[in-house]
Amino acid sequence: MIAFHCRVCEAQLFFENSVCISCGTALGYSRVERAIVPLDAQGRYADQAGLVWWVCRNLGESGCTWLARLEGGQCEACDLTRARPEPATKEYREAEIAKRHLVFELDRIGLPLVSRLQDPEEGLCFDLLQSDGDPATQDVVIGHESGVITIDLAESDAAYREKVREALAEPYRTMLGHFRHETGHYYEWQLVRGEERMAECTRLFGDESASYQEAIKRHYSDGPPADWAERYISTYATMHPFEDFAETFAHYLHIRDTIESAIHLGLAAYAPLDGAFRRVVEEQWIPLSTALNVVNRSMGRDDLYPFVIPGPVLDKLEYVAGLVPR
Repeated sequence: MIAFHCRVCEAQLFFENSVCISCGTALGYSRVERAIVPLDAQGRYADQAGLVWWVCRNLGESGCTWLARLEGGQCEACDLTRARPEPATKEYREAEIAKRHLVFELDRIGLPLVSRLQDPEEGLCFDLLQSDGDPATQDVVIGHESGVITIDLAESDAAYREKVREALAEPYRTMLGHFRHETGHYYEWQLVRGEERMAECTRLFGDESASYQEAIKRHYSDGPPADWAERYISTYATMHPFEDFAETFAHYLHIRDTIESAIHLGLAAYAPLDGAFRRVVEEQWIPLSTALNVVNRSMGRDDLYPFVIPGPVLDKLEYVAGLVPR
């Protein structure tokens, strides 16, 4: 995430601000300009070309500040949501915040983002469903299938999410993390095509044709291999090559976004993020994440980034970074 400032008074803004707390100006996010822009009293913004944009109709329901092309219409980020609870819930609003963060990030790094409305066969959409909050029943399963990403809104509740995290012995579990991981499945499906890319992906992550159902059974009955930390970013990544790719993709986004945030907030020196990603991790991320872990410990909190990145994972991160347009 980059640093935003009010165009009227130059006060610093958060990405979700709908009003500048310094000068009171109504605000909206322009996806075209990738900027937070001032709105008039009617909730409108006129861009440099004279085109008028309107604040999304979901501002009240989900806190969406993104601009739509039509008065009373919804923005392109909201168009990505196919299913949602009615009426809107607190958990739904929290999930939409994470989803907008993801879309902003994907736009910023230049990954193609095609909605289900644009491409009914291979476009991306999100089903944001509310489970009963009982991990034993699994009436809503987080996952990806052919461009449809399902998210369990129960994961928006911190107490529930912590309960599941402890039950699965995970070091990290967040709503944004779910969005990043499941989107990794989508982008593997979309971008790992062609003989050369497929061969390299198989070499790094393993044979994708291995039975997924058998892998699930083995993972939850036997656990990860004893030496998993030498080759994988997490125990979940050991389950199947598909999960290894999605976990690696999520960590690529974790790392890149956090570094960019630190740079824009003056906590790290500027350095290009589009070069060899191995160097980005070794020279920028490891020192920064170590420092942030120490800061968290100073507050009595868990490590911000509770992971170790071995050499084989660096190779995988480099591969994922190579899929991003330059």
